[in-house]
Amino acid sequence: MNALELEYRNKENVKTDFSLHNENRSARAFRTKKDEKRYWILLITLIALSLLCSYGLLVYNNPVPVDSPSFIPVVERRIVAVVAMLIAAICHSLSTVAFQSITNNKIITPSLLGYEALYSTIHTSAMFLFGASALVNFSGIGPFFLQVSLMVLMSLILYGWLLSGKYGNLQLVLLVGIIIGTGLNTVSAFMRRLLAPSEFDLLQTRLIGSVNNANTEYFPIAIPMVIAIAFLLFAFSKKLNILSLGKDVSTTFGVRYQSSIIYTLVLVAVLMSISTAIVGPLTFFGFLVAILSYQAAPTYDHRYIFPMALAIGFFVLTSAYFLMYHVFNSQAVSVFIELFGGLIFLIVILRKRSL
Repeated sequence: MNALELEYRNKENVKTDFSLHNENRSARAFRTKKDEKRYWILLITLIALSLLCSYGLLVYNNPVPVDSPSFIPVVERRIVAVVAMLIAAICHSLSTVAFQSITNNKIITPSLLGYEALYSTIHTSAMFLFGASALVNFSGIGPFFLQVSLMVLMSLILYGWLLSGKYGNLQLVLLVGIIIGTGLNTVSAFMRRLLAPSEFDLLQTRLIGSVNNANTEYFPIAIPMVIAIAFLLFAFSKKLNILSLGKDVSTTFGVRYQSSIIYTLVLVAVLMSISTAIVGPLTFFGFLVAILSYQAAPTYDHRYIFPMALAIGFFVLTSAYFLMYHVFNSQAVSVFIELFGGLIFLIVILRKRSL
């Protein structure tokens, strides 16, 4: 410390530390070690609770005795539901966090781009044009690839058209996505009004998100795809940290903003398409998980936000299904999750008072 600095401190009675080695300064992901410790404790606790709930879903209230030969087949059927929950948790948690980061908006979800509306239109059209037998037989690898391909193709056309132009921006993508989703919902709602009551009831079981919609035929294809895309998003975390700061900052740091945005949106589109094709629409689930993960992970580093969001998403699904099935004896799990997520959405909007 030189004499001029000492004289300035004594004259102005300033207690500012001019040293670059101040222990309060840090370039780490967490502000303090206490925040980091709290993060790891919470993450481990959520994982443990999720595994406990998963175990409860597999063996609790099993009508078949443990020593019976039929016990294992019953558990295997329940494993399908748990695997579907894990797939949905990965897809919605990672895609929503990534989508909110590139749009720099914490109150929107990828569902605004019309994936679920397209899913609803595909199944409603199958029922309306070809009857109930066509909808019942609309399962397997072919229909799965058809649904995923149509959703991803719609996204690629949307991004390529709206983001490649000179004045392309994400706001325009969101606006067009909302318009397309609203139009598709209107068309599918019109077709549902013309269905017979029995056909309408059968269709509704497909249009309400549920792990009971999962088909084991999808898993050999969906699981490797989900793992690969999750790995790509984790590897892209550092660039997502920069993209979340906006276009100008990203360009300053040398990030190719437009190509990085399109790359992220394509990964988000594939994840959302897979989840919607397997379990059906879950509009507010991703938003609920993302909001909770931001509160639980006191950092802006996506390397830590992604695991927390995944742990919260899997815990929310497993605990909700366990409580609703074995405590409240209800099957309306997705309705409960969507209701709770919608309430959180309204609370966040009212607190921000703006979009």
